[in-house]
Parts: sequence; C-alpha cells; structure tokens
Amino acid sequence: MRRLIDALAGCILLFGPITSLWGAEITSATQSQPASLATSSPGTSPAAGHATDQLTYINELIHQGWLAHGLQPSLAATDGEWCRRVYLDVLGRIPSVNELERFLADHTAKKKQNLVNRLLSDEYVEDYARNWSNIWTTILIGRPPSMRDQRTLVDRDGMQKYLRDSFARNKPYDQMVTELITASGANKPGEEDFRGAVNFLIGNLDDNGVNATAKTAKVFLGMQVQCTQCHNHPFNDWKQNQFWELNAFFRQTKAVRESPRKTPEPVAELVSRDFNGEPDSRGATNPSQAILFYELRNGQLKSAFPVFVDGTQINPDGRLSTVNRRGELAKLITSSPNMEQAIVNRLWAHFFGYGFTKPVDDMGPHNPPSHPELLAKLAADFADHSHDLKQLIRWIVLSQPYSLSSKMMKGANDKDDPSKGEKPMFSHFYLRQMQPEQLYDSLLVATALDKTLRTSEDQDQTRTQWLRQFTISFGTDDGGDTTTFNGTIPQTLMMFNSDLIRKATSTSAGDFLDQMASDRSMSNADRINRLFLATLARTPTREEIDWANKLLEARKKNPIEALQDVFWVVLNSGEFILNH
Repeated sequence: MRRLIDALAGCILLFGPITSLWGAEITSATQSQPASLATSSPGTSPAAGHATDQLTYINELIHQGWLAHGLQPSLAATDGEWCRRVYLDVLGRIPSVNELERFLADHTAKKKQNLVNRLLSDEYVEDYARNWSNIWTTILIGRPPSMRDQRTLVDRDGMQKYLRDSFARNKPYDQMVTELITASGANKPGEEDFRGAVNFLIGNLDDNGVNATAKTAKVFLGMQVQCTQCHNHPFNDWKQNQFWELNAFFRQTKAVRESPRKTPEPVAELVSRDFNGEPDSRGATNPSQAILFYELRNGQLKSAFPVFVDGTQINPDGRLSTVNRRGELAKLITSSPNMEQAIVNRLWAHFFGYGFTKPVDDMGPHNPPSHPELLAKLAADFADHSHDLKQLIRWIVLSQPYSLSSKMMKGANDKDDPSKGEKPMFSHFYLRQMQPEQLYDSLLVATALDKTLRTSEDQDQTRTQWLRQFTISFGTDDGGDTTTFNGTIPQTLMMFNSDLIRKATSTSAGDFLDQMASDRSMSNADRINRLFLATLARTPTREEIDWANKLLEARKKNPIEALQDVFWVVLNSGEFILNH
C-alpha cells in the first residue's frame, strides 16, 4: 500500500504542473517530431500547400507581424496535438482513440484538409450542431445557473433547439442574425407559434429594452455601449444620444407571459405592436413621429428617434403598418461591415484563445486590432462567401498559426504573451483551459460513457445537470466565458471526487476499464498506451511509463485496479483539461 501511495503521489506531481508536462520528451511511435516553421516562406505551411487565397494571406499577414516584432514562430504541433485541438474547437470534445488513429494513419499531403472537411460534413453534423449551439446559447443567454430565477421568461431548451437546427443546416450567419433580431412568437418548443430565436430578446426587454440594446450591439456589432445610456463614453466616441437612438428600434417590441397551453410551465411570447411615442409635456403622443425621451446627467430631457450606429436614419413612424423597426435594424446590422468584423474576431478568439482585440466584443478606434488588415480582409471574404460559418472555420483551422505548437521558443517568441497585456502575435498556440461543456463531453468520449446515454435528450439533460453543479462550484453564474477549470484546490477536489470521474473509472462489469482488462489480446503496455491516447492524444513518455509500471507492481494482485489508478491520475491531470 505504501508503494501505491508513493506512486500515486508521484504521478499527481508529474501530471500537475504545466511546465513539467511540456518539458517531457514525447516518445510516441505514432507521432513524429515537428519540423520547424521558422524558415518557411509565407504560405508554405503544410496547410497552405492546398490552400485557398484566404490561407495564403492569413499566413502572410501573420508572418509580417512576426517579422515586425522580431519573433520566430514555434515548431509545428505534432499530428496528435493538432488533431486533439481541432476536435475540441470544432466539435467541442477530444477525439476517440479510433478517430485519432484514423487521422494518424492518413499519410497523404491533404490529411489535415481531409479531417477538417470530414468534421464539417454530415458525418459529424450532430456533434457540430451541439457544440456550436452550446457556445452560442452561452453567448446569447448565459449558462444554466443564470436560469435559476424561475421568473425569467427565457426558455433554454427553445434557444438551443433553434440554434441546433440552424447550425445543422449551416444557416448563413446574416440570416441567423436577422432571425434573432426580428423573431416573434412563443419561446417554448411544442407551442404552435414556437420561434426559438425569440429567447435572445425575450429576457432583455425590461426597462424599455435597455439590455436588448446593449446585448445586440455587443454580440452582433462588437460594440460595448451599455454605459452610454447614462452619459457619453469616457474612452470612445459613443455618445448618450446614440444609445437611445439605437434603443428606439426596440420600442415596438414587448414580451408577454402567457398562460400555459400545452405544458404546465409558463409560456412567454414576443410580440410586435405599434409604438405611439412617449407623451410630451402636454401628455400628447404622435405615432407618425414616435419619440422617446432620455435624461442627461444634469436632469435635462432629450429626445431620440431610431438612428443606426453609422448615422442612418429610418422613418420615425411608430406604426407597424408603416415601418417595422426591428426589421429595419436587422437590415442595417447585416449590411454593416461591423457585423462581419465582429463575427470574424469572435471566431478567431474561439480558435486561438485571443481575438484581434481584447475584449473581443469591444471594437473601434479606441481599441485598434492587432492585425487590422487581416481582420478587414477576412471579414470582406466572409461576406463574399455568403456568410458561411463553416468556410470561415476552414480558413482559420488550416492556417499556419493554428498549426503551431504551444511550446514557446525561449528567446524567440516567449515575449508573445497576451496574458500580460500585449497584443497577440500568434507566434505559438496559446494554452487555455477547456470550457466546462468541452470538459464534460471530453470525459464522456475518453471514458466511453457516451455509449451509455441512449438519446441526445439524455445527453442534454445530464450535461445540463453537471454543468450547473460545475459552474456553481466555480462561483461564476453570470454566464460569462470566465467559467473555466483553473486548477484551484476546491476545483481540483471537485474533479477528483465527482460522480462523473467515479463512473468513468469504475471497474464494474461491462464498464470501460473492465472491457479493456478483459481483452486478452492487449498487453499491459497496450492498455496504458490506450489510456493515454484516449485522454491526451499521445502515448506515454518514458517517465510516465516508469510510474505506470510502479502502479502495476503495487497492484500486481489486481491489475484492473492499477489501470483504474492510472486512468484516474490522467483524467485529473493538468494536461487533460488543457487545450494545447
């Protein structure tokens, strides 16, 4: 027993610190040592050999940034690292062992392009739609704990159903934006007039749509305008009048709580109605000039009519028969270059950990992007390609900077560290922790627990329950992207002792480890290799093999428990929860 405790302690130390992880020598027979990209000419990365013009200019413009800042890019990521990375970012989970081995067995020049095309094809449409609906549900309405208030009108299932259907059909982004801004109808699936898109606005219309105004600008235009409802912005050109002119577009919209019709839970409906304008000092209104009033900090009242952020005015009539203000707003947003730049910046941040601006949704002259020419060019090409999100994803994940290792080159690019406030130059892949949804789904895949959930509804229900516990335990229930596993002691103990980890490492008959131990065609070395491939997309290093052998020796009377010990340690390692 003492030897077992020492071995476990040693393994925990081995797998814990990130520095020791990346200092280890990889001896995998399935992964070759990466070749340097430092001397590659622009556009000659492995991806660019079969690249579109978009890949070429991404590589060239990023390369120019390296030269301007005296940076040498990191080596290329190993095939296993890149494969794990792209599965995590595109599908929201790590690859299974079979999926990883299929990729590693492809020795063609187009192996990366082939994998990306496969991940974006109908073969993976369910995983793809689930992942991106999770991402956008969080962006639009927050994570499950933010739904604890039973008074909320938002229906999370309705939001996710709309998004899953949209991503499954690869709906153009501008069409999605239009639907999210203009939809009317019931918020809950099963209702005759169900329109899941209404859940974006339906919970943000209190106080005359102040939150709807701020959220719409932030998500779809990359503009943070929330503080300008009370005063001019102190750091950018946004003025108080512009906030209320944008707010005027939402004055024909109302959220109504309905009596339950087909379900016992309350149903809400988003409706459009005439806006006659706010009464003037005499108590009179004029629908043809439907005015609203706002107050300056000195108490003076000012008036506003619907005017877009670029100064475009629309007919001030508040009657729907004359003008539908939300419809006009959707047209203005989807024809604005701000929309394309905002989504390109957001997706780039998703795949690299950092966008061209920080924060990703605060763009403008006050916060210039790190690569303005690249941002503008990608946005223009995204528009030219019918706002196809899958096409934009292809360009990003097949680019040279996305293929780089997360290991920094000492003295060459170790100063490229955006966490210290510097603008990102993307000379290496930035380490980041999995999002809770990614961690949950990766645990299911690594441990084959996904095979025990019969339907997608079962998976959604168990995922939501686990995420709620996970997010509450992490103390951030605002739905923001700060909800991550960051390795603090309470969070580590939660992972060590969670029901999911206990189930994953169960040795009961028929479970993952029992099946592996019962397979007489596998040696102990095969079993250890498979555990590492299933979780870390690589085989163990010599040092890790030594520790595994100590565990096997300590448990020589019960080898399945030794596998359980190794699996438990790897699942709780820093490397497993990192996207690297």
